[in-house]
Amino acid sequence: MGTILTRRRKDGQSSYTAVIRLKKAGKVIHSESETFGRKALAQEWMRRREAELDQHRARGTLHGAKTTLASLITWYRETVGPTAKWGRTKAFDLLRLEGCDIARKVATELGTADYINHVMARRAEGAGPATVGNDLVWIGQVLRSARAGFNLPLRLDFLADARHELRQRKVVRKSRWRDRRVTPAEDVALRDYFARRDRRAQIPMSDIYAYAVLTTRRQEEITEIRRSNFERPCAWLDDVKHPTMKEGNRKKFRMPPEAWEIIDRQRAIDGEDRVFPYNPKSVGAAFARACKVLGIENLTFHDLRHEATSRLFERGYAIQEVQQFSLHESWQTLKRYTHLRPEHLVDR
Repeated sequence: MGTILTRRRKDGQSSYTAVIRLKKAGKVIHSESETFGRKALAQEWMRRREAELDQHRARGTLHGAKTTLASLITWYRETVGPTAKWGRTKAFDLLRLEGCDIARKVATELGTADYINHVMARRAEGAGPATVGNDLVWIGQVLRSARAGFNLPLRLDFLADARHELRQRKVVRKSRWRDRRVTPAEDVALRDYFARRDRRAQIPMSDIYAYAVLTTRRQEEITEIRRSNFERPCAWLDDVKHPTMKEGNRKKFRMPPEAWEIIDRQRAIDGEDRVFPYNPKSVGAAFARACKVLGIENLTFHDLRHEATSRLFERGYAIQEVQQFSLHESWQTLKRYTHLRPEHLVDR
């Protein structure tokens, strides 16, 4: 599989180049070489690399100099994903990236222009500046893992240069903080709509909506509230969302009395510990459908978390008290979800 070429330098000394080439159906699918001043070193390098490549082939994959970005993304999803337990956004974005033009390029040959062209093409398709910025974040994570796992000569500095240039052009940026709240008219319309809908629907959206704007809970968290985790007036929540640690992140949170009233009127199901045993995607879809029917624009279920947090402040709770409801890790993060209406502030 490998050969050693001997060359005479101008100074009369010899150099030894170890060359490894892999062929499939008569075509070279992988080629790499290294030059050494001693033949023994060239032989040792060739022996070690051939053993590594054999291991990759045994696993059904070959990651070498001609490996495409798409194959590295696939490896990253299948190898790192099961233990990392990403959220739905990252998992979806990685799958989408595998089908992009940039993913068909050889990973070790990617340059600054490739990343810039990818971002510009995505923006032309209608992707937002924060969305395309995430593309570069995910690609960077794939390359770092692949470089560590396969010792590939991947140039992360080219990716950093592209990100800097795109920021200078204001083509990419961090996501903007949303300040969308539910207006009083929208609140009434949603409650009326869900009251009519719930007569013939399986998911009690009236109670779920009311619970969301009382407790700050996300839709995924609402569908995981369990009766066995109650310690009134508090409850425990497992695997709470966290920037670096979600699995095993168990937190106790406070619920207002009105939320407990909603909990108490939910019918218990034999063998089911969850209070709202529904698919969170179905909850989100039902909310989006209601907004569409009612003509409510630019409102998501996650905005109800903003609404609930702001209402807690308007009721007179202090920062450290609101955190016991919302479970935000820091005031800086909590501030993103706080959009007070001056007319609703409590007189002191």
